[in-house]
Amino acid sequence: MNGQEVTFDVNGKSANGYLALPSQPDSPGIIVLHAWWGLNQFFKNLCERLAGEGFVTFAPDLNEGRVAKTIDEAKEIMSGLDGQRKYDVAMAAVDFLRSRPEVRNEPFSLIGFSMGAAWSLALASERPEDVQKAVLFYGAGEGDFAKIKAEVLGHFSDADEWEDIDYVRSMENDLRNAGVKTNFHIYSQLPHWFFEDDRPEYNPQAAELAWSRTLEFLRK
Repeated sequence: MNGQEVTFDVNGKSANGYLALPSQPDSPGIIVLHAWWGLNQFFKNLCERLAGEGFVTFAPDLNEGRVAKTIDEAKEIMSGLDGQRKYDVAMAAVDFLRSRPEVRNEPFSLIGFSMGAAWSLALASERPEDVQKAVLFYGAGEGDFAKIKAEVLGHFSDADEWEDIDYVRSMENDLRNAGVKTNFHIYSQLPHWFFEDDRPEYNPQAAELAWSRTLEFLRK
């Protein structure tokens, strides 16, 4: 198992990402879509952790190399990024992972965090043949849910100040009404970013439970 910084082509322009490989060949693939902080050490460590569980894991850098440590820094980065470029990078990540010889020839899984959860839904709806499972961590989004062929697992809080539980429940209903097999876990009285161990909002008990549920979902 090892992880490395890689570059990949996006419409003739280079983009960055982090790739972690398991010890065995012909393994299932996962794309990790980071939160608005950027491709920081937590998400690189997560790629390594998933590779240790037997998955070829790739995290594209949607922030063009910029990493935030505070909410204000993240907001500033978001305001300065090209939305079309982020879209192109996310879509090209699928093709990059598909090109890797270590990856089993089957649809991938996605794991998205906050902003990355919204990108996961976009990828699942726009590349339905390539995505078989999507895991959403405390982030909602939109898309043509009727196009989604993946199963969706969600981890949300009923006290999240950034993602209202009523909106989350509405999205859950919309997914199910569109025929998407959906299972949302609601964690009681937790803040946003509760899974990320480099954040003050981190909750180790909830994070471990969400991790075990995620692995069970990915493996079934």
